[in-house]
Amino acid sequence: MRAVFKGIRALVVATAGLSGSLAMAADADQGATLAKRWCATCHVVDGDQKQASADVPPFAVIAKKPDFTPEKVAAFLIEPHPKMPNFPLSRSEAADIAAYIGSLRK
Repeated sequence: MRAVFKGIRALVVATAGLSGSLAMAADADQGATLAKRWCATCHVVDGDQKQASADVPPFAVIAKKPDFTPEKVAAFLIEPHPKMPNFPLSRSEAADIAAYIGSLRK
């Protein structure tokens, strides 16, 4: 029984380390490109953009929320949600967009 718990603990530690390294590997520049392609119809995604839907927050506002984390945003983008179109984003693309939004936090 002890060996089972050690195996489970090792798996949890390995998984935590893997998810941390995936977050570190996110590419904010690629996220900016994706955001301009997928998100700019509704959100203001950068300072050069002048217009988007009035009822959705600009990415800079999302980035400044006190509870913002790139992990939360990436998970939100992957899960189906009613207010947004269901874009076929991969986990990597969602992480890149989340990293880009995080880069706007000033």
